Amino acid sequence: MNNKQRVTVELNNGKFRLTNNQKVEDLNPKALIICAAAECAGYTIMSILRREEVTPKSIEITVEGSLDTPTLQPESKYKSFSVHYRVECRSLADQDIVGSTVKEAQEYRCGVINMLRAIAPVSHEIDIVSTEAVGI
Repeated sequence: MNNKQRVTVELNNGKFRLTNNQKVEDLNPKALIICAAAECAGYTIMSILRREEVTPKSIEITVEGSLDTPTLQPESKYKSFSVHYRVECRSLADQDIVGSTVKEAQEYRCGVINMLRAIAPVSHEIDIVSTEAVGI
């Protein structure tokens, strides 16, 4: 049973790109919807972080949608979505800013995520790590 669509984008040279050498033109229309959500969330986060003068080391966003049919069909509809954010910060001090920014984008600012909410429930998970060396 393959009733999930999943897309992962990562920040690469200032743009969000699909991972694993995927190409947008290879995505089916339902996967394009969640790809748009991942990119919208990413650009929303980056816009807010620029104002805060915080530049994360990396951002990866995965959006998964569960379909109401056992396999992908033209009539399939999404019944739920989940968004997973993984952000690598340059310092421990940036983690709080990044966390609140991701939450703000997820809950209020990203228009495509808000549109998904009109279709089905949207859950999310946020993982934030720092690469700052910790003195011992």
